[in-house]
Amino acid sequence: MNTLPSPNLDDLRVFCMVARKSSFSGAAEALSVSAAYVSKRVGVLETDLGTRLLHRSTRRVAITEAGERVYAWAEKILDDVDQLVEDVSTTRRVPRGTLRISSSFGFGRHIVAPALARLSDKHPQLSVRLDLFDRLVDVAGEGFDLDIRIGDEIAAHLIAKRLASNHRVLCASPEYLKRQGAPKQLADLTSHACLAIKERDHPFGLWRLNVRGEPVSIKVTGPLSTNHGEVAVQWALAGRGIVLRSLWDVRPLLESGQLVQVLPEVTQPANVWAVYPARLATSAKVRVCVDFLADEFAQWSVQPP
Repeated sequence: MNTLPSPNLDDLRVFCMVARKSSFSGAAEALSVSAAYVSKRVGVLETDLGTRLLHRSTRRVAITEAGERVYAWAEKILDDVDQLVEDVSTTRRVPRGTLRISSSFGFGRHIVAPALARLSDKHPQLSVRLDLFDRLVDVAGEGFDLDIRIGDEIAAHLIAKRLASNHRVLCASPEYLKRQGAPKQLADLTSHACLAIKERDHPFGLWRLNVRGEPVSIKVTGPLSTNHGEVAVQWALAGRGIVLRSLWDVRPLLESGQLVQVLPEVTQPANVWAVYPARLATSAKVRVCVDFLADEFAQWSVQPP
C-alpha cells in the first residue's frame, strides 16, 4: 500500500522559525545551526508536502499561501507534541512551542509587552502570542496558557503566582485641587468629580478601597467616565477630576508633580498575578515565563502604606 510521506517534526520546527523570522539566517541563528541546514530542511519539507512554502529572494523570505496554512497547522501540532512531552518528561527544562498570554490594555501594552520581547530574545524556541482585553479572560476556556492580571480576586480552580506587589492610589492635578480643594476624608469624594474606569472585572463607579488596612466601598460619580485607564489619566492631567490608578502607571507623574496624591492613607490592592490552568502546573514554558516576569517586575514592586 502506498502512503504519503509524513513531515518530520524537526523540519516543521525549522520551517516555523523561518516563517517567524522571515529569514533563513535569522532562523539559523535562533536554532544554533547553519543557514544551509535550514534551507535543506525546508526543501525536504516542501518535497514531502508537494508544495512550495516560501518565496525566496536575496533580501528576504516570504511565506506562500500554502505556507500560511502549513504554518498554522504546524504551530498547533508542535504545541500539542510539546505538551505531550512535558506531561511525560521528568526534566521539563527547555521552554519551546507557542505560549499564549493575555493581559489588560494599559498594563499589557506598557509593562507586559516589553518584558515578553526580552523573554523571546532569551528563549528563541519559544513563540509568544500576546492578546490584550478590557475584560476578565477565561484562561482555560479561551485557550490561553497565562493571564497576567492586576487584582487579587482569582478563581480557586486556577493556579496563581504573585509577580509584584502593587496598589492603586487617588490622585489629581494641582490645577484641579486648586480649583476644587483637596478631599479631607473619604466621604468628601462624593462631592468631587471622580473619573470612573470600567476596566476588566472592576465594578464601574464603585471604588473598593482600604483605609489604613480596613476595607471600605464608596460610590463615586463625575461627568467623565471611560473603559480605558490611559484616557482617565489624561483627563486627570487636564484637571478634570480625581483618578484611582495603579502606582506603576502614575508614579512618574507623581514624582514630576503633574499629579498629586490625595488621601494618602487610602489605597486599593492591585497586586500583579500570573494566572494559569492547573493542567499547565508542570509546563516548562509557563514556568520559565512566570519566573522571568517575576524577576522583571520585582524592580517596581511596592507595598501599600
